[in-house]
Amino acid sequence: MDLFSRSWTALRTAVAALPDEDFARPSGCTGWLVRDLVCHLVIDAQDVLITLVTPTAAEPTRNAVTYWNVTGTPPAGDDPLDALTVRLAAAYEEPRLLKFHLDDVGSAAGRAAELADPERRVSTQDMVLTVGDYLSAYVLEWTLHHLDLIAHLPGAGQPPAEGLARSRAMLEEIAGASFPGAWSDQDVLRVGTGRRSPTETERAELGALDAKLPLVLG
Repeated sequence: MDLFSRSWTALRTAVAALPDEDFARPSGCTGWLVRDLVCHLVIDAQDVLITLVTPTAAEPTRNAVTYWNVTGTPPAGDDPLDALTVRLAAAYEEPRLLKFHLDDVGSAAGRAAELADPERRVSTQDMVLTVGDYLSAYVLEWTLHHLDLIAHLPGAGQPPAEGLARSRAMLEEIAGASFPGAWSDQDVLRVGTGRRSPTETERAELGALDAKLPLVLG
């Protein structure tokens, strides 16, 4: 849960530090500008708040790794919900309003996570998880979106090293195999989830794992 807080705080801090002009730059998410990604983060924060106040007595059906639905098809940017996010982001008009909303809702989600019992069970998307597993899954969510945020913004704040390492470990568990040890955590996460294509040299280093990629998480 501490890693959830550190990853989420680092992501929100990076957004808060962006100059207005960066909100019109492309993000690492296909078809989305930075402002669209930030709007998505607001929705993510709302989802965290909703889930943390949706307790259940049912037995867990997923954990931090099996929480993810995995496909091999990267998003094309034309999903109706993605398109809705773009329209919502444009409605803010001024980046400061989007920053304010993320800080407002995001801070609340962060506080709710700190106060939650990690052993309590919660329900989301027809799944049951412990709070600890749910928040652990979101370490991967925050880390990947932090990489999306800074994909074309080399001067922006970086994700925490421990969040990158934990996210790599979860992705390797999802893949059922280890990525080359010499690869950085950022390269593993970007290539592994289809955020960039591997080079020919990287394909050779991946070996049989290359056939499983990309691991598109939803």
